[in-house]
Amino acid sequence: MNHDRGMKKWRLFASMPEQYTGLQEVINKQAEVPQPLLTEEQMEQINFTLIETLHTNQQVYLTYYKNGQRITETGFIQFVDSLGNYLPVIDLA
Repeated sequence: MNHDRGMKKWRLFASMPEQYTGLQEVINKQAEVPQPLLTEEQMEQINFTLIETLHTNQQVYLTYYKNGQRITETGFIQFVDSLGNYLPVIDLA
């Protein structure tokens, strides 16, 4: 008889993974930031920095916007694909 009570007890917590998923979605939604708008001067500075780091092979700290989040990474820029809007970075950390 105690065995049955134990099984029912565990069944009560069967929905917990879904609750954690739902809570994580709420937390992520609260952490979202609006997409930043860059001025012409800021875009020129980014372009200058890209050219400089490509020629000097310096490590860069990149912060970019993706899905409501600001993501920061460190690495070395391999090349710039302006047609595909692609910037491959090697992360040596």
